[in-house]
Formats: sequence, structure tokens, C-alpha cells
Amino acid sequence: MTLHNQTVICLLDDEFEDLELWYPVYRAREAGATVLFAGPEKGKTHIGKYGVPAVADLSFDEVNGDDIHGLLVPGGWAPDKLRRYPKVLQLVKEMNEADKPIGQICHAGWVLISAKILTGRKVTSTPGIRDDMENAGAEWLDEPVVVDGNLISARRPPDLPPYAKAFVDALEQRMG
Repeated sequence: MTLHNQTVICLLDDEFEDLELWYPVYRAREAGATVLFAGPEKGKTHIGKYGVPAVADLSFDEVNGDDIHGLLVPGGWAPDKLRRYPKVLQLVKEMNEADKPIGQICHAGWVLISAKILTGRKVTSTPGIRDDMENAGAEWLDEPVVVDGNLISARRPPDLPPYAKAFVDALEQRMG
């Protein structure tokens, strides 16, 4: 339980990729972190692409970047919705400026692109948004996991084990 007293927010909207949401959430919880879901509306149930539900513990407006230690952005089609919320983009920018771990997988890179935090950063994603990532100023690498400072990125579900480990490791390192 190395992450006792650490709080992680996982962003939530409809059509998240079920494994890309739940796998890192469970890994962080297994390490002792409190992981809460933040969505457009507190208490609303969101359904993943394959039918697995998740309920928002908080609304985006209730999340304060000063109070959390890490941020998870799942893939699927949810990132295309998430990046339209100014509060989500503000939170991503705050977390990046505070050098707190931000995990993103697959299409989640869209949220980081819209937050304009990728210039000069090394990342990966699903190859389908490689051009988007590069056009946002990132150096895209075809690797299972890329860690560049506080950004932890992965390509797709087969990369979940090393991705979730790298995210938990980043939280542990920040604890010092």
C-alpha cells in the first residue's frame, strides 16, 4: 500500500475504452491510492464501449488540482468528448504545470493536445492519432509505454501492464 494518502482522478465520459479505464484504476487502488472518477455531472453513470459502467464520484467543477496527486485519461471515444470541457483542459494544464503524473492511453492523447501541453514532449498513442500528436509538437514513439517527465503514455490495451506500472511508479517517485 505504497500510495496511501494519494488521490488520483480518472476522467470519465461515455464510450471510454473499458480496459483502458479500469485496469490502471485497479492497479492504483491496489497500490493504496484513492481513485475517484470525475465526469460532467456528479453521480451520472457512464457506459464504456463494451458496456461496463462507471459512476462519476465528482463533477469536473469539483476537482481541484491542488488536492490530487495524479490524473488518468482513458482512451476510447470519451477523449473526444472530454477535450471539449474547459475545466478538463484547465485541470490537465494545472497538473502538467505542477509536474504531477498524467497517464494517457490510446486516443486519450486528444485531451493533452487540446490542453496544449505536448510541445517538445515524447509520447505514444494509438497510431491512428500519431499525426495529431506530432502536429501538436510532440515526438511520437512506437513503444508500449513512453515516460517523459510527468507524462506517461501508452498505445493500446496490450500495453496496459507496463503502462499501469509506470503510472504507479511515477506516483511513488513523486512521494519521494
